[in-house]
Amino acid sequence: MEKKVYLLLENGDIYEGYAFGAEKEVIGELVFTTAMTGYLETLTDPSYFGQIVCQTFPLIGNYGVIPSDFESRKPALTAYIVREWCQQPSNFRCDGVLDAFLKQNDIPGVYGIDTRCLTKTVREYGVMNAKVTYTKPDAADAGALRSYRVTNAVASVTLSENETFQAENGKYNVVLMDFGAKDNIRRELVKRGCNVTVVPGSTTAEQVKALNPDGIMLSNGPGDPQENTQIIAELKKLSQEKIPTFGICLGHQLMALSQGATTEKLKYGHRGANQPATDTQTGRVYITSQNHGYAVVGKTLPAHAFESFVNANDGTCEGVTYTNMPCFTVQFHPEACGGPLDTSFLFDRFISMMQEEKDNA
Repeated sequence: MEKKVYLLLENGDIYEGYAFGAEKEVIGELVFTTAMTGYLETLTDPSYFGQIVCQTFPLIGNYGVIPSDFESRKPALTAYIVREWCQQPSNFRCDGVLDAFLKQNDIPGVYGIDTRCLTKTVREYGVMNAKVTYTKPDAADAGALRSYRVTNAVASVTLSENETFQAENGKYNVVLMDFGAKDNIRRELVKRGCNVTVVPGSTTAEQVKALNPDGIMLSNGPGDPQENTQIIAELKKLSQEKIPTFGICLGHQLMALSQGATTEKLKYGHRGANQPATDTQTGRVYITSQNHGYAVVGKTLPAHAFESFVNANDGTCEGVTYTNMPCFTVQFHPEACGGPLDTSFLFDRFISMMQEEKDNA
């Protein structure tokens, strides 16, 4: 028998649907993603920590659960909302169903909600908090949701100790700072001949330097970038070492903050696999995968940096190149597995940067 479940929004709206996955009352930050494929990557992306994720694509789960497509060991999101979930998936790689996966990971699911209406509401009012409950709420209860904040995000998803991955005939040693890293970042580096040491987000500049890296990778991750004051301070120290550095998403924001720039929270963020990013040097537009609710404020960048990419829809900063050190960062995901591959060449750019430093040593 279908069990009723309710979604109460901070603005007082109430949506009625049905439960699947774990049965658990939760509060989280409500966001939506427009990706048509890659729901497994969405479910296992650590950047969704503390958030209730709504899929705008109506049918989810049709190719089941495929562990080799996961971006982390377990989901970090708070709850999952879909229009329909497929109870009989069909795929030769399928190793389970979505309902069981959510139950195993203690993630409540909601289906049967008008996700189009819900998405329009978030677009109009902006990202807001919401509650999944099994007792019909009153709109007056919404006020209590306003105090919720996603906090300690990086500390909640980062590694507890170093992990090392060897490439066949590895030529470069890369330190990947894990702020909530998607596994495909590491895979893209390894397949390009990098031995990768993944380190916790709290690793100091001195500890990173002691690993004698040819390059440093700053990963994606969840939460408000300005919350990470200690990480920002360590990145400022690291930037003075002039080690080739590539940052993605949160790593992009944290590096900008370490150089004196500021960040801002977007009304409803960019989450999906069809976000256009314009290369400011060539004018070429790339289709990118994105998942972020904050952006670097381009006009606050220091004199030794310039915007290398901007969002073609709203003009927000999508990339920064630094002229006083071998470092570039992007807001989007060039490693996206469940998304376009248009910008995967950026990993090759990072490799070239490390090789150039070796040649000049």
